[in-house]
Amino acid sequence: MTDLTSTRPPAMVPALQRLYLPFDTTVETLLRVIAGVLLVTHGYGKIINPFGAVGMVEGLGFYPGVFWSPLLAATEFFGGILVAIGLFTRPAAFAAMIVLLVTVYFHGIVTGDGLAGAEKSILWAAIFLFFAVRGSNAQSVDAKIGKQI
Repeated sequence: MTDLTSTRPPAMVPALQRLYLPFDTTVETLLRVIAGVLLVTHGYGKIINPFGAVGMVEGLGFYPGVFWSPLLAATEFFGGILVAIGLFTRPAAFAAMIVLLVTVYFHGIVTGDGLAGAEKSILWAAIFLFFAVRGSNAQSVDAKIGKQI
């Protein structure tokens, strides 16, 4: 983990820096927790019925569906928990990003909805890309155990 204050450009209005700088770690943690919890809620139905998405994943070209459907359920549900608490944040966020990029493909190309259909998935993929690259911060289980992948 790096100290963000040393790598940031100087503030355009230095007086305002005192207002927002104390909150940057808290806001980053809040974004991570919200993204993780929303991924858990999205994956909850799939984890209850892990083979329920077999037809959907096979329709996207992922065979065998009996393998990919439970993997999708586990990635969304357990990956969301890991991101939310900040444990194995990078690999969990990377897996979530891959799932979301597949949904970009599905909504943007397969269904023919274009950007209008894929924009939420693009935004969510970008959020998980941020955490896949950045990892967690001081307010995470990774930080408490002193390790990050």
